[in-house]
Amino acid sequence: EVQLVESGGGLAQAGGSLRLSCTFTTFTSGDYTIGWFRQAPGKEREGVAAISSGDETTYYAASVKGRFAISRDSANNAVTLQMDDLKPEDTAVYYCAGTTRITSVQAMGVIALITGWYDHWGRGTQVTVSS
Repeated sequence: EVQLVESGGGLAQAGGSLRLSCTFTTFTSGDYTIGWFRQAPGKEREGVAAISSGDETTYYAASVKGRFAISRDSANNAVTLQMDDLKPEDTAVYYCAGTTRITSVQAMGVIALITGWYDHWGRGTQVTVSS
């Protein structure tokens, strides 16, 4: 069973930055994709960004494109989400998730941000942005 653990959440002011990290145990079946999702109170969980291990392509939700950056540290089995120019509407619990059913984010596009494609989930980390 793949296990994922998020870290780096906290409190930031609007316009500020936070960096989230997701560390995970090894996927045994080749290429995989790691996605970041978030869930605000009273709202459904939504995809934020994803990166695939093989071709290292990325995909972002329109709401964060240009402000967030996802990257992979293959040596340490980690994926980071750099969040800049934060807004109060970014406040949510952020989850990382993994799947082997998506091997190229570029090929799958927006599908890479759909929760149902992911099989392994972390417990989440709170991000709060004050105005």
